[in-house]
Amino acid sequence: MFDCIIVGAGPAGATAAYHLAKKGHSVMVLEAVSFTRYKPCGGGVSPAVGQWFDFDFTPAIDNTIPKVKYTWKLGDPVTIERLDVDGVWMVRRETFDSFLMERAQEAGAELKDKTEVTGIQLTGDTWQVKTKDGSYTGSYLIAADGGPMASWLGLNQPKPFLGATLEVKAAMTEAAQETASFDFGSFKNGYIWNFPKSDGYSISGAFFRGKGKPQELKKQLHNYGSKLGVDLSNSEYREHSINLWTENLTLHGQRAVLVGDGAAVADPLTGEGIRPAIFTGVKAAQAIGAALAGEKDALAGYTQAIATEWGKDMALAQKLAGLFFQFPGIAYKVAVKKPAAAQIMSKILCGQLHYYDVTEKAITRIKSSLIPGRRG
Repeated sequence: MFDCIIVGAGPAGATAAYHLAKKGHSVMVLEAVSFTRYKPCGGGVSPAVGQWFDFDFTPAIDNTIPKVKYTWKLGDPVTIERLDVDGVWMVRRETFDSFLMERAQEAGAELKDKTEVTGIQLTGDTWQVKTKDGSYTGSYLIAADGGPMASWLGLNQPKPFLGATLEVKAAMTEAAQETASFDFGSFKNGYIWNFPKSDGYSISGAFFRGKGKPQELKKQLHNYGSKLGVDLSNSEYREHSINLWTENLTLHGQRAVLVGDGAAVADPLTGEGIRPAIFTGVKAAQAIGAALAGEKDALAGYTQAIATEWGKDMALAQKLAGLFFQFPGIAYKVAVKKPAAAQIMSKILCGQLHYYDVTEKAITRIKSSLIPGRRG
């Protein structure tokens, strides 16, 4: 029997596995598909994640971005030539996820890929996790699948929002690899971001409010790629869901916790998901470790930790996003198309600033621009 069974080997699950195994706990990670697997994702990662590990991420980083370009409906551009941070990491998820999982295995965790979980059952203090190839037993359970586990645990499931990524293979110059681009206004309640890699572009978009139409998202991503001047015959389009921050979710049950996508921790303004997913993995490992040591309320403490240490800032991001998507044109002019704004967002992404440092000022600036005669 394992101390902990983790269902899902993405960044959240692999992080939890690493930290638990490093503390000497027996860990089994069950992954439904074959590793290494492709994951549709823009692949931007905050270097702030490095603070939670004791190893170097360099082998997993495809590219580091020092510049940012913003556009409104592919026009009215502004480029920030040098960010006041060390850059944002660009990664291929198949490489990044495998790198994390390999570190977990080196620490002592076990991995069974191509092993789909078909059911779970708690008997006394023991979880039985059923798969097509047999069952596994563990004292605690971490749901990192972003899928049915939350429902099986009887926990609230977040409302997913539609996202998509257009992966384009292209010959890349050094200059092309230096700039991350963001386009606003091309479709309602969302925007497009383009992250360059060494072998092409990951052009992504998402709706951050409402349901959104899949055909509109696909149309605008292909339109962006065409305007970029790349050959879209060598591209692949895939849709996926984004679980944006949702308040008041219970993330723990009996001897189990939710992490990653299932915990609905993605930034409701930027869509950043990898850093918060890793954060949940770190906190889940701490909670499970404390529970194994006999701490009675450790798992409830996990829900509270995510709500306070991450959620309070995301509530402000949600407030700012609501105003931004209500008045996107004005918000672009007064809160995006400013060098200072770009520097602020880069620092937020890199963990050097929090939304509570800037939200009040940003909201005041946008609202003041709605007053006749004061629009900038």
